[in-house]
Amino acid sequence: MNFNPYPYNDAQINERIDTLTAVKPEKEAWNKAMQLIFNCIDLTTLEATDNADRIAGFCEKALAYVDEGFSVAALCIYSPFVGQAKALVKHTGIRLATVACAFPTGQMPLEIKLKEVEYAVAQGADEIDMVISRGTFLQGDYETVQHEIEAVKKVCGNAHLKVILETGELGSVDNIRKASEIALLAGADFIKTSSGKATPAATLPAAMVMLDTIAEFYEKTGRKVGFKPAGGIADPETAFKYYLLVKHISGEKWLNNKFFRIGASRLADKIFAIIKA
Repeated sequence: MNFNPYPYNDAQINERIDTLTAVKPEKEAWNKAMQLIFNCIDLTTLEATDNADRIAGFCEKALAYVDEGFSVAALCIYSPFVGQAKALVKHTGIRLATVACAFPTGQMPLEIKLKEVEYAVAQGADEIDMVISRGTFLQGDYETVQHEIEAVKKVCGNAHLKVILETGELGSVDNIRKASEIALLAGADFIKTSSGKATPAATLPAAMVMLDTIAEFYEKTGRKVGFKPAGGIADPETAFKYYLLVKHISGEKWLNNKFFRIGASRLADKIFAIIKA
């Protein structure tokens, strides 16, 4: 399929964001949104100092939420810990996600990237969060970027594929639009703003461009693809703005953790305090 030329410039995008996020919800609507956002969180630890003990504590945190009657969507961890975490949270419905493809840089030959994904899937990962090769993209080799995503999707098997665009490094609306189109055409199950390891990470303008592209793709193909903002989302009010963009651009049928995720681990306790109050 062919996408239409993107109709909005930076100023128009920001004007639309201001309009769509100007809502001041009543308490009941606010609490309902917070419950949904909490259930869409990918609780994440991706630190060089992660180890088996830290992963055990991390899983205990997720299980404590379950004991209180609430659940995050998934745990996102480095692949060596997937098997451990999967055993600890079994029967909870919490999915296991891991990052791949030379996260966070993407600088590795494709054959090694594919081996990394194969390993993660064999360990029991339900979801693979891959980074695209931004250097390859920025030199204009879109065909190679699409081919890599297609190859990763194939070896994912039944695991869902989230494609991280790293929008802060793409530099323009046109580039974010093009990267979104490539990922959708290549078979992504989700497109994701950021790795959380680059600055800027998630931004509302990038989210709007990605959501517009998802909406056009759905209109033309009938295939629903999810959206995940991640990185730098530090307060419930900002998370709510992303929720509103999804609601108004993609629609209510995207407001569940099958099609909306949020990488906001620092927010989990803050949102949990709201929904428990």
